[in-house]
Amino acid sequence: MKYRTLGTSELEVSEVGFGVWTVGTDWWGKRSEKEGVALLQKAFDLGINLFDTADTYGDGYGEEILAKALNSHRHEVIFATKFGYDIYADTVREGHKERPQNFTPEFIRYACEQSLRRLRTDYIDLYQLHNPRINTIEDDEVFDTLEQLVKEGKIRHYGAALGPDIGWFDEGESSMRTRQVPSLQIIYSILEQDPAQDFFPISEDTATGLLTRVPHASGLLDGTYTKDTVFDDADHRSQRRKEWLEQGLKKLAYLDFLTEGVDATIGQTAIQFALAPKMVASVLPNITDLPQLQEIARATEVSPIPQEHLDKINELYQVNFYLERVDTSPTGGQKSSRGGS
Repeated sequence: MKYRTLGTSELEVSEVGFGVWTVGTDWWGKRSEKEGVALLQKAFDLGINLFDTADTYGDGYGEEILAKALNSHRHEVIFATKFGYDIYADTVREGHKERPQNFTPEFIRYACEQSLRRLRTDYIDLYQLHNPRINTIEDDEVFDTLEQLVKEGKIRHYGAALGPDIGWFDEGESSMRTRQVPSLQIIYSILEQDPAQDFFPISEDTATGLLTRVPHASGLLDGTYTKDTVFDDADHRSQRRKEWLEQGLKKLAYLDFLTEGVDATIGQTAIQFALAPKMVASVLPNITDLPQLQEIARATEVSPIPQEHLDKINELYQVNFYLERVDTSPTGGQKSSRGGS
């Protein structure tokens, strides 16, 4: 495993991190707590030290399982969690629909204390605004509160995680330029490059470290997704629109060159692609089982993607892989700076 410094922070993070939502929720298939703990512990054994979770994952369970698995290694790992969704309100969540958000100073403090309790720690390494809108980024009280939490030693650094889907350019730019966060989490993959490409020069200019997630495009780039794949209704991938899947599989047909004559799988190559931009500190793939974990953890050991292949990927992306441009958003939203993936 290799490590990089996250932006202007002193955090040395593994190039491959672990997105805890795959073991903290049933959105990526169901597994027992024993299986989830074993995956997290094996990830640590393989050199992964960045574990990214959120209070909303399983209504706190995503933090609790992380503590259960790695509390004995607390000072060797980096706990990144998120806040902003009111999981404490007495409301029933409908499917995968977003919860109400709350970024008041009082709620931020309360949410932080609850996360500290569930994580069984007295500090959080990276505390991230979870899918903030522009009005939140422009709210001085939010960042005054976070600065105070840093001074109190309850968090070491804070950042922003954009979402829930791709887009949110204004929020990302303002987080980097106005708030100068050391960390910004975004979606980026061979098949989903906008608006990430627009973030890269800004992050370099502001020295913001980037965490990229979904490098395998929700399963299309790790060899597990086909047109015949069927998922449980609770699975996040079951929500993907048919058009999105069909378009994605057609694009894959143009990427065979990436695995010809190389010692890497398509899944490892997807990780290497996401690590290519210089300001990317770590990639957060969706890890669901031991063989996949072992394959992904070895992604930093394979040879980097040749420049001619990166150029060809760029050419294909610019022409939409020679496919007609249609709305392939999994949520049906328009593809824009505020749209879906």
